[in-house]
Amino acid sequence: MSHWHVSEELAGRYAAGSVPETDAWSVEKHVEACGGCAARISAAVRARPETGAALDVVRAGVLAAVAAEGAPVRGRARSARRRSPGAVTRAGRLLWAAGPALRAPWLLALVLVAVGALALAYGAGAGEAVRPLLLVVAPVLPPAGVALSYGRHADPMHEITAATPSGGLRLLLTRTAAVLAVSIPALTLAGAALPPSAGWPGAAAWLLPGLAMTLAALALGSYVGCRTGATSIAVAWAAVVVLPVLAASPPATAGAAAEAARYFAGPAAQAGWAAGALVCAALLAVRRRSFDHLEKL
Repeated sequence: MSHWHVSEELAGRYAAGSVPETDAWSVEKHVEACGGCAARISAAVRARPETGAALDVVRAGVLAAVAAEGAPVRGRARSARRRSPGAVTRAGRLLWAAGPALRAPWLLALVLVAVGALALAYGAGAGEAVRPLLLVVAPVLPPAGVALSYGRHADPMHEITAATPSGGLRLLLTRTAAVLAVSIPALTLAGAALPPSAGWPGAAAWLLPGLAMTLAALALGSYVGCRTGATSIAVAWAAVVVLPVLAASPPATAGAAAEAARYFAGPAAQAGWAAGALVCAALLAVRRRSFDHLEKL
């Protein structure tokens, strides 16, 4: 593989944001190990009037913060670096990237739904009535985590991360995966531990609806922002499915639950959710460039 360096022309296009995403990733990876190209990119960015002044302000603020906190002890820092292998560094970066996705309010809501369902089923004798409630609430929890995972309202460093080549859809998908990695096992295990409910599907029936709604929130977020998109999907689902079940009086609860069951049970319903997930994924792929625009997120 021939060695290459960033040309002046490529550095200028990278600074202007007109380089294709795959080429930008290559440039970003290359400058991690090439000081000359990193300096060329830095000079091109600083030469642009709209970014040069902003970088000067950021640099001055960082230097002032470092000076106020004091310089670290070099010997101790070197020993820490010697004890930290590359794998640990990569894992730390991944956890940092996914960190805002795992917000305390959303984690608390997830735990309350799962533990509360089990407590109602076995402690209050609610038994069969709890599984429908868990299944209609479970699909909206992943979009809620997505709403808290990306954007200037969720991440104090959003302006910095969104300006990098990997700070758009790539970072959003990383944080969405972190949300799904926590919510899917917790809610599925809670559903499996509940008593069976007559006429209702099993514990995994919410997975395709949850995936479809998560992708729909991301696709809609490409137009109106992640928080608005996820909130719109959650509100629509709550109005159509969740609220009728929760608001029904005890004699009518069984009828409302049976009405909601049609959104989960059967091959036709699951196939519809799978098709919806594919359509939303395709739309997200088409709209992937929209996540590069900071003002819309």
